[in-house]
Amino acid sequence: MTNSPTRPVALITGASRGIGRAIALRLAAAHDLVLVARDADHLASVARDCEVSGARVQTLVLDVRDGLATATALTGLHVDVLVNNAGVAVMKPFLEMTAEEWNRQVDVNVNALYHVTRALLPGMVQRGRGHVCIIGSTAGRNTFVGGTCYTGTKHFVMGFAESLMLEVRDAGVGVSVITPGSVATELFPEGTNTAWMLEPANIADAVAFAVTAPPHMLVHRLEVRPLSPKRPRSSF
Repeated sequence: MTNSPTRPVALITGASRGIGRAIALRLAAAHDLVLVARDADHLASVARDCEVSGARVQTLVLDVRDGLATATALTGLHVDVLVNNAGVAVMKPFLEMTAEEWNRQVDVNVNALYHVTRALLPGMVQRGRGHVCIIGSTAGRNTFVGGTCYTGTKHFVMGFAESLMLEVRDAGVGVSVITPGSVATELFPEGTNTAWMLEPANIADAVAFAVTAPPHMLVHRLEVRPLSPKRPRSSF
């Protein structure tokens, strides 16, 4: 994709549903988009919704756990804003967690972060501008029973983001990490009371705030929480 003179290009991973879809819809008003996920049908649906806002949209059906495929698909793309949103969570005690469940979380939440960022960051540094935004979690500084792997990956995100920020800020590239509390998404089991939780659109607003800040200003860490788990959103 060659971006238009007035529209920067934002690439969003995990863009087919949930928070990723909400971010795509929020950024579509001012950005052209590259949407990345594994589900072609859901990606096409999100793309159509984003095009209504005037965005030109490219979709890439891609498993970001695959380093070679990710490098092949993304290296050389002109991307001004990268939103590393793809993530998975398996909440269960360590002794009940399978190796497959452990490796899947590490591959998506940690290794894919390397694959995608490594493919796109050199272009930003070369151009002297760009923004990397990572969706973290309040689990990146808290812990809970059943979160041995998930919280570990989100702690990694916090350390990675701050180190990368220090490495590339003098090259004109900003690095942000958005750390939501509970968000009403498919990560929660069916039947969970989500009426009090944040909505995906709330996280999309936080991303937009971070990536559209003035060029001299960096929103590096932004924590967004539900106000109260005792009151549904509709009561405010």
